[in-house]
Amino acid sequence: MSIIDVDQCVIGNQTSIGHFNIFVGTRKLSIGGHTIIGHFNVFRGGDLISIGRYCEILRFNEINSLLSSDMINEVDQTFLIGDGTMLGASHKIDFTDRVEFGKCVILGGRNSSLWTHNRQMTKPINIGDHAYIGSEIRVAPGGEIPAHSIVGIGSVITKKLVGEHKLIAGVPAKVVSDLDEAGEFLISNKTRPDLPDEIANASLKVIDSKNLVR
Repeated sequence: MSIIDVDQCVIGNQTSIGHFNIFVGTRKLSIGGHTIIGHFNVFRGGDLISIGRYCEILRFNEINSLLSSDMINEVDQTFLIGDGTMLGASHKIDFTDRVEFGKCVILGGRNSSLWTHNRQMTKPINIGDHAYIGSEIRVAPGGEIPAHSIVGIGSVITKKLVGEHKLIAGVPAKVVSDLDEAGEFLISNKTRPDLPDEIANASLKVIDSKNLVR
């Protein structure tokens, strides 16, 4: 049993929504085909929640936009998840302003928090394709994580970080090093066994004779 109470709703073929999920107060909800949504997730508010194809959202996640606010800047209450992206458990994501996950992103582990507003101002958050994000990460308003990067456990993203194929870590987070061979394998591995190659390899290139890809 789940509740979907939104103005407009489109759900793709062969999508699975588990028990005790709540979708409420959103103007438009779009869920792509072959997506799996687990149990006890809350999706609340905003103009648009768009979840791509072959995504997976596990359990106890809170994805929320303020229903009313006194922000002094213009906001874009949109939450986007690219094809093949996976969200783990017990994460809290505020999209009072725009939050966008690229393709094949992994927000792994538990208890990460992403928020886009302080008391009266907002800034969007962007996470690039094939980023791999560890547990208990904090992303402040305006934080950006580059594509093909790994963010270490407990890092705090306070600004736009640049440079693909990098290891990012620390408080505040910064680029630590280039990814090694194990890191490159981690970001290029499929987020789901059934993920079509056309999605998994959309922004990757073969880099050496061992068939590792970027």
